[in-house]
Amino acid sequence: MHFLTDKIEFPDVSEASAEGLLAIGGDLTPERLLYAYSKGIFPWFQDEEPILWWSPDPRFVLFPEDLKVSKSMRQVLQKGNFKVTINKAFKDVIASCAAIKRNDQDGTWITENMINAYYKLHQLGFAKSVEVWENDELVGGLYGIEINNSVFCGESMFTKVSNASKVGFITFVQNTNYTLIDCQLHTNHLESLGAKNISRSAFLNYFKPDDI
Repeated sequence: MHFLTDKIEFPDVSEASAEGLLAIGGDLTPERLLYAYSKGIFPWFQDEEPILWWSPDPRFVLFPEDLKVSKSMRQVLQKGNFKVTINKAFKDVIASCAAIKRNDQDGTWITENMINAYYKLHQLGFAKSVEVWENDELVGGLYGIEINNSVFCGESMFTKVSNASKVGFITFVQNTNYTLIDCQLHTNHLESLGAKNISRSAFLNYFKPDDI
């Protein structure tokens, strides 16, 4: 296992474990985070753990042209009960993602340090939030990192009302021009929307040398 130093560098992703764990340590500075994402690497760790960096193979992604919108979801979208905005409440979205209870997790990996780090990326224009509102209340959303205007690396989403996060995700994908949405790891929720596994090498082909 590779232990990171203050120098902003990572081992080749081919050195990752079978589960995708690549390196331990380092920091969450904007420079390191952007460098990591440009290499197909992302942090994921619990509050009591050191920073863990991952590059899984295969990679779970959505090609926008493969987006699946069911008949029932089309009806939800047509009703117009939800309003979707971009970058209107980033901190509220990431805090809600951290607070939401998930069936397969005991706690959250979105620690206070993570929140502060991604808010810095938001201030620099690299991290985006999608907000879903119902009667002026934030009821769903998602956030992630944009790489070179072509790849959106989704980090987390939340919903307080049925279908809210789906409305946000679908609306976001339909109204942006990304080549690829990185969903990182498989979920049934995103598979139902058209996401699928591709090899890590195929995934990395969507990043250019100047993406950092």
